[in-house]
Amino acid sequence: MSPAFRVQNPVNGKVLESFDTATDAQVTEALAIAEKAFAEWSARPMSERAVIVDKVAALFDERKDELAEIIGIEMGKRKAEGIEEAEYCSAIFGYYATNGEKLTADLDLEVDGAKAVLERRPVGPILGIMPWNFPYYQVARFAAPNLVLGNVILLKHAEICPKSAAAIQAIMDEAGVPAGVYQTLYATHDQISTIIADPRVAGVSLTGSERAGATVAEQAGKALKKAVLELGGSDPYVILDTDDVKTAAANAWGARMYNTGQACDSNKRMIVMADIYDEFVAELEKLAKKMTPGDYTSDDDTVYQPLSSREAAERLAGQLEKAKAAGANIRVGGELAKEGAYISPAVVTDIPRGSEIFYEEFFGPIAVVYKVQDDAEALEVANDSQFGLGGSVFSQDRARAEKLGSQLEVGMAKINTHAAEGESIPFGGVKRSGYGRELGPVGMDEFVNKRLYWVGEDGA
Repeated sequence: MSPAFRVQNPVNGKVLESFDTATDAQVTEALAIAEKAFAEWSARPMSERAVIVDKVAALFDERKDELAEIIGIEMGKRKAEGIEEAEYCSAIFGYYATNGEKLTADLDLEVDGAKAVLERRPVGPILGIMPWNFPYYQVARFAAPNLVLGNVILLKHAEICPKSAAAIQAIMDEAGVPAGVYQTLYATHDQISTIIADPRVAGVSLTGSERAGATVAEQAGKALKKAVLELGGSDPYVILDTDDVKTAAANAWGARMYNTGQACDSNKRMIVMADIYDEFVAELEKLAKKMTPGDYTSDDDTVYQPLSSREAAERLAGQLEKAKAAGANIRVGGELAKEGAYISPAVVTDIPRGSEIFYEEFFGPIAVVYKVQDDAEALEVANDSQFGLGGSVFSQDRARAEKLGSQLEVGMAKINTHAAEGESIPFGGVKRSGYGRELGPVGMDEFVNKRLYWVGEDGA
């Protein structure tokens, strides 16, 4: 049996390094340290905290090659994508370091005969439970605004990402983040429950599965704690028309294969008009057949990486079998390798609406395509989902795309683009994709005491 926290090469399943799980005594000590650190950190001027967080930003950029190497080995991410991820983290930490004071400025309220101000103040230690698909980025978008605001962080990373978690801790320490302000915990599920229940902890942020989100939300609710949940997604990618089907298919395929399809907001359901559907699917098939397996060092777009773990690959293969049993057509790919976490990129059509598998998320290199006859049906299929993270609509007639896109039941509606993101752009969803927002101005507005400060003219 593999140790809980380990570096396990997804290419061959070999455990390369293991990390000790935290003891109960270490968790107890971490909570005490966090409480003391919060008192000191929150008392500092935000400008002073921002200087330190800006150093964090610089170190992410300086160490991007090293950081990419770590996650390439840990969870199989293509090195070029790992470098992009580290650069994005640098931008996120830099954004909040630069804009924190503006985003939390006091808001004067109009009242007669008194001074009334809405303040934004830190609330305490916050627990972050982070996933393996973007080991740095997920942490950055949670930690950056909270550190600048004055909260302190207890960070539990995915069991297969202990080395990247340690690399983040090293960056925090070298940047001058005081001891106890950012703590990495290799904690068990039971210890996480203990942390959530502890009265010193003010809230919890989780990025992960629906099941994990439901568990954390239940525990946070029982403890009367604020929670932010970023869960699954099955984003619609609607193509109403195009004068270049080949390019449209290539763009859709490239988006779907990014991070080997392991992104919450990937284009998991391609919804295509009947008049271009056959050509579009044929182009996807051609692209899928060109794909060959490799490791994280390849920069060839026709080389695909393993999934994060053998377990993830087997789960995806099981979903494909379930889809096939429901009547779906696995046109190409979907083959599980005998060794490692490889599953060949697949093109899937004809999943019956209303079937159980129709409503599941395919977290891997699977392009699922649906044929529709008109805009009304496209919208109906797009919104027929338990998820509501993001969605994209494409048309040469922008007004047509906007009309449909404005009706998407999602947290992020995108018109004529899929890559609408950035450190200043809010990220989050509705339905079973979770609640709360990260990044942008609202990312600093979650774990905050929006305190009213009222000064009357009369004394006692």
